[in-house]
Order: sequence, then structure tokens, then C-alpha cells
Amino acid sequence: MNAVVLAVLVMIILSLARIHVVIALIGGAIVGGIVAGFSVTETLEIFTGGLGANASIALSYAMLGAFAVAINFTGLPNLMVKGAIRLVGKNGETRRKTMTKVILLFIVAIVACFSQNLVPVHIAFIPILVPPLLLIFNELALDRRAVATALTFGLKAPYILIPAGYGFIFHEILVTNMEESGMSVEMGMVPQALALPVLGMLIGLLFAIFVSYRKERHYDNKEIVEESVTPGDKNYTTTGIVISIISIVVVLIAQVVTDSMIFGALSGLIILYCYFGVLHFRKEFTLNQTDQLMTSGMKMLAFIGFVMIAAGGFAEVIRETGHVESLVTSTSDWIGGNHGLAAIIMLIIGLFITMGIGSSFATIPIITAIFVPLAVAIGMSPMATIALIGTAGALGDAGSPASDSTLGPTAGLNADGQHNHIWDTCVPTFLHFNIPLIIFGWLSAIIL
Repeated sequence: MNAVVLAVLVMIILSLARIHVVIALIGGAIVGGIVAGFSVTETLEIFTGGLGANASIALSYAMLGAFAVAINFTGLPNLMVKGAIRLVGKNGETRRKTMTKVILLFIVAIVACFSQNLVPVHIAFIPILVPPLLLIFNELALDRRAVATALTFGLKAPYILIPAGYGFIFHEILVTNMEESGMSVEMGMVPQALALPVLGMLIGLLFAIFVSYRKERHYDNKEIVEESVTPGDKNYTTTGIVISIISIVVVLIAQVVTDSMIFGALSGLIILYCYFGVLHFRKEFTLNQTDQLMTSGMKMLAFIGFVMIAAGGFAEVIRETGHVESLVTSTSDWIGGNHGLAAIIMLIIGLFITMGIGSSFATIPIITAIFVPLAVAIGMSPMATIALIGTAGALGDAGSPASDSTLGPTAGLNADGQHNHIWDTCVPTFLHFNIPLIIFGWLSAIIL
């Protein structure tokens, strides 16, 4: 059996069995390495060698976590929550309650969309926005699986379709790798080729909101336990709101100018620390408490960091097996000139690879070198090839236990310990996004 297929299957099965995702990634990597002919020791060496691949991303998330916790003390999240409470109102009628649910879910999806292109902070907004809203979600009996689906839609669809922010990076990786593989394409072709697959994702989101998770789901009103760093109250003031907005703008500018999420988060932290310790003259906010605040924020996103690091090791084992190439090339003999059959096979292969790696961005270079020659051999157009590679790369990002598109929503929704990463985030997003992506990606490849 192909080592890549088996490794991903083992990882998915262990995750569904509620084994910790880091353990599942290690277990899947060991099985894949052994099937490929490596010893356990060799597999672990390869795995260890790949751990550094996502280390900078993990550190970025840790810094963003610290920034998220720090900005919480400016009162901005409280202001946002009070606005949401006014939206809910005192009227408990079923119709108003349903409309409020729908409005909140679309607001969550729109904010998530902005985080990819307009304000490219990625998942950093989730620990700021979502935990304070959990009590409101509980009051509405809102199924958190619908919230996870809305968040994941916003974290994925914009970068697939819009060439700005993270979308520009995704499109650039796609175009560059296709050109290196021998097919000349332009950046402007990517949105056109991927418009139909994104439409499929939108349909999946609407189905989740209005059909799958429209019924009430009740949760306990548990207090979200925070670290002991509680300098004063967190009631918002005009100064605090202004400072928080300034820090966010500085984070964005610093990130764009330096192309470093770490430096961007650090810049915002410096401004907030100056506000707490100097401008705001909060004597109780000592240097020791500042250190605790930093540690608290890092803990909040440490889970994502560890999973991303482990996913880097898993991806390295997958690449070293050499079975990624054989997984694709072994099918070329019996595909012939059947575009429809070739498209569905390539999409399924992309799904397996991305599910294991957990990153659309990391999957594109792996599959492009193989998919482009195969597409040329069977006579596919450049637009159809873009649709296949872009969709195949995006497949699996939603639903993968190792993807930040699922880890981010879980980090916010599980702040009170009532949201399971696999069954409440990964499975719902897999069903509502990967299935439409396969269907509409296939249609796009056939039509173009």
C-alpha cells in the first residue's frame, strides 16, 4: 500500500478515536516511514529533521497569543461583546432568536474573511473575539459547530479567491510552481479558475447554517478561567480603545513592511505594554505581571504551535518516502485522455496530501511538480490545471486536525472546555467544505 495513503489514514483514524492530534501525527508518520522501508529510528530522525519547518509559524502564533491577551485588557473585546448583547436584545421570541443566530454567524464569517486579505492577521483575532462571545452563543443555544464552519470558511475562501494578503501568497506560490514545472500562467487567471470551487464552499456554509446546525444545542455557562494576570478591571475606556486600535494598525503595518508576523506582534505588544505600564500609570501592573501576561498568551495558542511543529515532521516523512510521486504517476497509465477521471483522481490525491500536511500553502509545491506534467500529457488547458491544483491544494485544509483553519476556531470555541477539536470542528468543516470543493473543483476542471 502507498505509504502516504496509509500514513494519512492512520493519522485520521487515531484523531477520530480522540487520540491527541500530536500523537496521531507521530503515529501516522511512523507507520508511513515503515511502509516506505525506513526503520523506526530512521523515520524518527526524518520526523525530527522536519520539526523546524513550521517553528517560525509556531513562534508567530505564540506572539500573537500574547498580543491577543494583552489587547483584552484594553477593553476592546468587552465593547464588542456589549454590541453583540444589544444585538441579541431582551426579546426571546423564536423568530428573533433565529435571525440573531444567522446575523452573528455571518458577522463571524465576514470578520474571518477580513483576517485573510483586508487585515491579514490570520487566526490572531479568534482568541480576542470568540471567547467573550461564548456566553452569548450559549444564551442563543447556538450550535458551535456552525460557528466553527463560519470561521473556517472565512479563513479559507478569501485566500483561495482574492489575490491580496494571504491570498497573494497562495496565488504567487501556485503561479511560480506551475511556471517552474513548465506551464506559463498569469496571476489574473487564478481567481477566474477558482471562482467556482469557492462558490461551492459558500453553498456548504449556507447548508451548515440553515440545515445541518440550525437546531438548538445547549451548553453549560462555565466561567472562562484566565490566568492570574488581572490588572484592574477590563471595562473599556476611550483611551484604551484608541490604544488598542493603534496597536492593531501598527501590527499590520509592521507585518507588511517586514514580512514578519513575529515582529508585527512584538510591535503591538510594545505599544500595549507602554500603555499599561507608563501611559496608564497602572502601578499594580508590575514587570512580573507583564511576564505572566506574555506566558498566558503563549499558552493560549501553544496547542496550535505544537501541532504545527509536529505537522512539519509528518510532512517531511511523507516527502522522504517518495510515495507522493508514485501515488500520482501510478494512475497515469490507466487514466488515458479521460479528463473527468483524471480530475477526480487528482482532487482526491490532493485531499489526502493536504489532510496529512495540514497546509494548502505547503501542499502546492508538492503536487504541482507532478500534476502539471500529467495535465499536459492528457491535454488539459492551463485554466483547468489551475483549477485542479488550487482546489487540490485547498482540499483537506478544512477538516485536517493539523490545519490552522481548524486549530484556530477550536482555540476560541473551546475556551470553556465544551468544544471538541475533531468532532466539533474537523468533521463539520470536512463535510461542508471538502465535498463541495471536490464537486465544484471537478466541474471547473471540466468546463475550463
